[in-house]
Amino acid sequence: MKQVHLRMEEQLYAQFSEYANETNQSLQNCFRDAIAIYMTEIHKRNDLKKNEYTFIDLFAGIGGMRLAFQNVGAKCVYSNEWNKYSQQTYFANFGEQPDGDITKVNENTIPDHDILVAGFPCQPFSIAGVSKKKSLGKETGFKDKTQGTLFFDVCRIVNAKRPKAFLLENVKNLCSHDKGNTFKIIKESLEGLHYKIFYQVIDGQSYVPQHRERIIIVGFDTLRFGNNIDFSFDLTPKERKPKVKDILESTVDDKYTLSDKLWNYLQNYALKHKAAGNGFGYGIADINGVSRTLSARYYKDGSEILIAQEGKNPRRLTPRECARLQGFPDSFKIPVSDTQAYKQFGNSVVVPLMEDVASLIVNKLNGFNALEEDKYV
Repeated sequence: MKQVHLRMEEQLYAQFSEYANETNQSLQNCFRDAIAIYMTEIHKRNDLKKNEYTFIDLFAGIGGMRLAFQNVGAKCVYSNEWNKYSQQTYFANFGEQPDGDITKVNENTIPDHDILVAGFPCQPFSIAGVSKKKSLGKETGFKDKTQGTLFFDVCRIVNAKRPKAFLLENVKNLCSHDKGNTFKIIKESLEGLHYKIFYQVIDGQSYVPQHRERIIIVGFDTLRFGNNIDFSFDLTPKERKPKVKDILESTVDDKYTLSDKLWNYLQNYALKHKAAGNGFGYGIADINGVSRTLSARYYKDGSEILIAQEGKNPRRLTPRECARLQGFPDSFKIPVSDTQAYKQFGNSVVVPLMEDVASLIVNKLNGFNALEEDKYV
């Protein structure tokens, strides 16, 4: 982090001070946010290229979806992410400060766009999230009054802005949650907005060396394109299946090696659950194969993906290795602590997989445009 000293008029300083007190923030954070928002507006003034598709990035995290769509030539015109650390990473890489709490955003103020992209929060539907909430006596799915209902914020924005298409991403368990009722509500809600939807559970391991199953939902506006819409997930993954060793750094700091205390704990924990007939425990990754799913809890102990070391305790992945495991380029900046980085990459998407889906959506829209042009030839 760099430091700068600012001079400003007393009236402007007083306004910042008042805002800082109202929002319970430090003056430093207020100044940073103001500059970030200003830079975002400058960035948005760039003219769109001819025939360039626009998209908005909701529940943007650190921008995995944005990378995917930018890589196929689309332009982001609005982003939204509430987590301040994710906002920092997003700004460091895209020069834009995402908007905040989506529940407080007036959908009519969001710029018009061709494609809505949203990886709406998965914790209310994930296997781990449901188990944790139940153990705490909390509601899950749509009964979760905080994260679970954020899907309906997607719906109100779709309804107001009528994008040509959308792409939604969530955990595989979304399909089976609450005996299928949750996904039934999602499907009926989207179809009720006059979109034809297509969905499929896809494992990212053909793109990165990680077993990561996610449901991908794609929709197209039937009011614009009619009901006779065909779409299939004809993906084109790499010919050579990636391996864990492909993402490992050549030199790794000793701080990523597990301490004797933590390593002994993980071994005893695994033995206890094995004796009880459970499958819980640490996972030593096969460097010539694929890893388990990287999760947001990786920062705690790294137990789901450990790398064996000769003559030493195993180690956890570095943040850069986690980035590679999700398909982020090495040019992607990581400006936050290791703890925050682990959370961010664990919550993100497999970028090359999403890029492949984004390409299919863009190609489909190009096909619709060609049909429109033929009408007037």
